[in-house]
Amino acid sequence: MFTADQIVAHLVGDYILQSHWMATEKVRNSLAAAVHAIAYTLPFVFITLDPLALALIAGLHFPVDRWRLARFLVWAKNGARGPVTATGYTDDVPAWLSVWLLIVADNVLHILINGAVLASLT
Repeated sequence: MFTADQIVAHLVGDYILQSHWMATEKVRNSLAAAVHAIAYTLPFVFITLDPLALALIAGLHFPVDRWRLARFLVWAKNGARGPVTATGYTDDVPAWLSVWLLIVADNVLHILINGAVLASLT
């Protein structure tokens, strides 16, 4: 469903091309999230030139990051107990651990989405 070049494109787009401003503002500011989604998509041009695939990668990256959707995935996998927190984990999970586990879930979610888009369209 996904290849090594897709994972590398994801890592470059999400970590190398993401500025501090994008990283800190994307959950509060749609412009920052949109700029990040566009920058994130640039490495995927080396994988496909399909405009629909690139638009879907950018378009789906935007809401996942803007509204931190991975936290709902974490919340659901943990039994959907209580209110949804910033990380999806309950307050009894150490803050450092819940943040890192959310980052892992977010990365997996992006990689799965990108893999599905590229497998379907290219």
